[in-house]
Amino acid sequence: MYRAQPSSSAPPAQGSNVGVEFMFKQIMDAVQQSHMELAELRQECHELRQANASLERQIRENWNGGTRYGTPGFTTPAPSSPQLRAKSPFLTPTSIPALAVPPSIYVPSPLSDNALTAFPFGIRDIPGFYVVIPAGGAGTRLWPLSREEHPKFLLDLTLKGRSLIQATWDRLLPLTSPSRTTIVAGPAHVKSITEQLPDLLPHNIFCEPSAKDSMAAIGLAAAILAKRDPDAIIGSFAADHMISGDDAFLAAVAEAVEVAKKDYLVTIGIAPSHPSTGFGYVRLGEKLNMSDAPNARIVSSFKEKPDARTAAAYIKTGNYRWNAGMFVTKASFLMQLLQEYKPDLANGLNKIAAAWDDEALRQKALNEFWPDLEKIPIDNAVAEPAAMDRKVAVVPATFGWDDVGDFSSLADLLPAESNQPRVLGDSGLVLTEQVAGGIVVPGSGRLVSLLGVDDLVIVDMPDTLLVTTRARSQEVKRIVKKCRESGWKQLL
Repeated sequence: MYRAQPSSSAPPAQGSNVGVEFMFKQIMDAVQQSHMELAELRQECHELRQANASLERQIRENWNGGTRYGTPGFTTPAPSSPQLRAKSPFLTPTSIPALAVPPSIYVPSPLSDNALTAFPFGIRDIPGFYVVIPAGGAGTRLWPLSREEHPKFLLDLTLKGRSLIQATWDRLLPLTSPSRTTIVAGPAHVKSITEQLPDLLPHNIFCEPSAKDSMAAIGLAAAILAKRDPDAIIGSFAADHMISGDDAFLAAVAEAVEVAKKDYLVTIGIAPSHPSTGFGYVRLGEKLNMSDAPNARIVSSFKEKPDARTAAAYIKTGNYRWNAGMFVTKASFLMQLLQEYKPDLANGLNKIAAAWDDEALRQKALNEFWPDLEKIPIDNAVAEPAAMDRKVAVVPATFGWDDVGDFSSLADLLPAESNQPRVLGDSGLVLTEQVAGGIVVPGSGRLVSLLGVDDLVIVDMPDTLLVTTRARSQEVKRIVKKCRESGWKQLL
């Protein structure tokens, strides 16, 4: 066997061995450091699991009779994890109609409407911007799921643990703060709204004695806010709409604020996804060429809900957007427009606003002036005539939007297996065989079985059952009218 002979190169070999040993020592040190870091991570995970278990235990205790909201400072219930879907669109068992399902039917997610968390939003606040959320209407086309005492904006229609009004609050909060977020609602809904929105300040909920349509509701908020802050810019956003693409939405609102500063009534135009006959339309005019609002255009005109052929023609031109009823403007400018086009309404609202922050004077003013206020939508009162005077602008937007106006549109928003009906609630209560499309709301706790029927709407509540087709879901309000006329008002 050949053996290497000693030579003059031996010292460098020894130096090479030392280098290898040094490198090996470095590797072992790195491995040891990694082991230490892994041990620290395991310890942190263990502590997090303990903290999470403690939080869940606290939530369960609070739900079972403890103090539900006990955290200091501005906190709000967090959106739920998509993996933890609730079993009912009702956020609390007490809101289910009288012959309610057993308590076990409602299984609140530990991370949904009972969880407590600090606001996680980045800084996108717009100084001087106030949010107005009109929370009105009974949502008759979603009856019997939606009722007069518990309308659709109080319901969790996505089973993610947040009602529509809570989702609206969450969506807008990055641009403002609880101190600048206001809600206009009727007396029947104030209690439920304040329960769902614990951070809503008492002086920021404006209770209207009776429904007078959107102009009186938004005008009341504008008049009060203009008295509190003469430079206030307000944005009005319905409590019961669904939006996807929050970043695009917030960017559109921020752009609308910049246009509103130049004394415009600004609406946000939604890019239509299909020729809908259920929405009004906004016709785009020329660009305003504002550096801070590059997409803003003048509104050429507003169009009422069209027939199918007209809607298709609108879409084909590319010059029309859906009118989602979102308006951004200076509070003082809105009141100026109202004074110009509906002076009696403006005068009445201003008198109520002057007395609003004194509770005794407020009630007297409401009793005196509110009953005589004209009942009219904001579109007809100021938006349409102001557009003719070139005082209305539009910011075309790209986010997804739906007003959840009937069970057919609600079905499109829910997940489903191929050729299966959508289920709003506990899917374990719905059995199907050879069934395609449709939507089922198993709200009574009973098993709902379907065989060989397609595109049905079945809403099974403890006190009433609705069966119709998706094609006729817009007509549910006709049944509501018939219920009222037939002496079933208690079910509405």
